[in-house]
This record gives sequence, C-alpha cells and structure tokens, in this order.
Amino acid sequence: MVRLSRTDRDKVHVTGRDRHVTNLQFIRNSSWLDHGVGQMLEQLARRGLYPSETAVDLAILAATVIAADTRISRQRDAQDSWTREIDLYLPVQNPELWTQNERLIVRILQFLTGDIWRISFRSRPTSVGELIDKTPQVFDAEFDKVCLFSGGLDSFIGAIDLLEQGEKPLFVSHYRDVSTKSQEICTKLLCDQFSYLSSNHVRANVSFTNDDMRASVTETTTRGRSFIFFALAVLAAEPMRGTTPIFVPENGFVSLNVPLDPLRLGAFSTRTTHPFYMSKWQELLNNLGIAAKLKNPYRFSTKGEMVCACANRSFLTRTHRETTSCSSIGKTRWQKLSPKHCGYCVPCLIRRAAIRLAGFEDETEYLVDDLRSPPLRLGRAESRDVRAFQMLYDRVNKKPDLAMLLIHKTGPFHDYSTSEISSYSNTFLRGINEVGDLVRSAHIVK
Repeated sequence: MVRLSRTDRDKVHVTGRDRHVTNLQFIRNSSWLDHGVGQMLEQLARRGLYPSETAVDLAILAATVIAADTRISRQRDAQDSWTREIDLYLPVQNPELWTQNERLIVRILQFLTGDIWRISFRSRPTSVGELIDKTPQVFDAEFDKVCLFSGGLDSFIGAIDLLEQGEKPLFVSHYRDVSTKSQEICTKLLCDQFSYLSSNHVRANVSFTNDDMRASVTETTTRGRSFIFFALAVLAAEPMRGTTPIFVPENGFVSLNVPLDPLRLGAFSTRTTHPFYMSKWQELLNNLGIAAKLKNPYRFSTKGEMVCACANRSFLTRTHRETTSCSSIGKTRWQKLSPKHCGYCVPCLIRRAAIRLAGFEDETEYLVDDLRSPPLRLGRAESRDVRAFQMLYDRVNKKPDLAMLLIHKTGPFHDYSTSEISSYSNTFLRGINEVGDLVRSAHIVK
C-alpha cells in the first residue's frame, strides 16, 4: 500500500482474506520522492525537464511494481512456488483516469511477470498536492528523443548508431548492482568518442530494502524490471516538445523470447521488449495522454546483424568487451572470482554468436571460454542452455515452418500485420541459426 507521506492516513479498504499489508512510504521528511524516483526527477529538472503529474504517478506505480516484484518471495509467498497474488493500492492525482486503465495495466503486468495482479487507485491526500516543483533551472542542451541505455551490447550499439547519425538523445538508465557497472564505463567511452554524452545521460536506482518491507525477503527473478525502465524513459520524454520517440534498442531474436524448451514458458523467460508488451505499453501511454512513442529500430534484426550493421564498427570492435550481456554476471563470486560473463547462459551464447558472425575477435572475458574443450558436463549449469539451443536448432532446421508456431508461444500478435508477423518469424529463424552455428560444435559428455 503506497503512502505518499507520513501524514497520509487515508483509510483504504483492503479486499480479500489472508492478506499481508505493507505500507510503502514515498515521501519521508520533505517533499523529496524516495526510492529513486526523486533521484531521476532532480536530474531531469537540472536539464529543464518537468514531467506532468500523470507521468510521476506512472513512475510511482512502476516503483511499487518493483517493490512487490523484488521483495515478495515466489518460493515462500506463492502457493505453487511461482505465481504470486499481488494487490497494489496507490494514491494518484486523477483516480478516474487511472481506474479506466486498470484492466490494461493488470494485463501488462500479468504478461510480464506471470503473477496475479490487482490494482486500486485513490485520490492523493490533500496534504500532498502536486509532486513536481517547476522552479526554472537553466540548461542549454535540447533533446527531442530518449534512448534507454542498459550498458548491454544492444543498447551500446543503439547509442553508437544514434550518435553517428548526429542525433542528440537523452540517454536514460536504471542501475542496481555490479551487473549495471558497465553503464558508467560505456558512458565514458561514448563521451570520449563523441564528446557529447556527459551531460546527456540520466540514471536512477529504484530499489527497496528490508526496512521498507520488513516481512519480505529478496526475490531474484525480477521479471517486472522493464516496467520501471519504460516509466523512467517516459519521465524524461513526456516534457519534451511534440510526440517524443523513446528508443528501446533490443535485437528482435531476444525480444521474441521464444522458449528453448517447455520449461521456459511463461515468466521463466523475460518479456522485456516482446512485441505484445511494447504494443500494450504504447496503448497505456496513449490512454494516459502521454505524447511518447516507443520504438525498437532493431525489432527485425538479430544481435549478430546489429553488430554487423553498427554505424562505427571499428569503435565497437575496440570497446565491445566493456558491455554486459550475462544474465548473472556476479555468480562468479561463489568461485571467489571477479565479476565476468559466464559464457554459457542464454544471453552469453547469443552475444558470442553475434560477435562470431561479425568476424572480429571476441575480447569478452568468459568463465567458460571454450565450449568444446574441456567438454561440458551434461546436466550441469554450463551445458543446460547450450544443449537446449542445440536441440531447438535441430528441430527448426528439420522443420522451418515451426518458427511461425514457436513465436506465438510467448504472446499474441493481435496488433501486428501479417507482413510484420512474417518478419518476426524470419528474424527468429535467422537468430536460431546464428546461435546454432556457434553451439553445434560444443562438446557435451555425460
């Protein structure tokens, strides 16, 4: 239950039985919004950007989603050890507007995380009023677009391509742990190359601790993280003039999120940029009256094709090792090693295959550097995704028509034309062949 301040004591009717209620404070001792939202608003204000109250309410909703997603345990709090039932109660400036979009928001969240969500909106307490201080501050840079910047290889290529075209976007990042350290490194590399990025990059850490939600434990699956990515981008884009493009640089093969095997259905795989998710987010922005347009210019490209077509290949060749793709780059700590790519998870395999296709030396430091020698052991973590890719590659190559069926397994394509759906299917085929060419020579033994 969101409380905007300690003076927010409005009675809220909690539905259902056996509910554990947690009050989440967003304003403590001043007008500063906590949990990373205020951090982003302050950086935007220094650039002369003041989002609307609706955009701020969206950011608070997204932060609350992150709180629930990361602090409610699937193992402990879900009856099936996965699907949680989560109710959110939020104060907003225009509860009628938000209530009209309640079903759409629930649909987005259920698709993203695989949980059962219920949301209730109420008016902000009268003691709070507006949350944006529009005291003018001078900043001489102008922006007409936003680009998400994760520090991964795809977002790095997206940034290079925009900057090589002479564009001046505002880059927006969400950071949390060692896995996002590459954002700082890549920002410096881009700044040195283009002499632009230093004052045109904003980032926030939207996070919660045990002190915020005492009855909960950390949940590591974090399927809802892209909700805050998009909300932070909207905070930056909404106050710009006209309908502002929000670039979401992600290769189409990963966006499709096709399961490698039956165990990866549903929320066991991320749906961060799935076409259905993107279209529903756009529908929500339209309904809220927010003039921003989500765009993924690489939706019909594989990662390898992105690398090959990068607008500055020589720069990428020199610097790609500083980007982060691994799904869990910190897991090497169990072996008392510094953080590095594992080399065998799904994102690492797709990364390796992409750089291999581009034909330049992969300077990324991998825990498992060679997939052939020594041989990978069947049933262990290092062979699981390699073997899954090998099997799917064999299936699809024997029956290419499977591609059209498989891309529908993780979400509908109601909002797309027949031609677009065909392009997505072909992107998946090229992507699986790209990775297949890498893993088919991997040596796995019992």
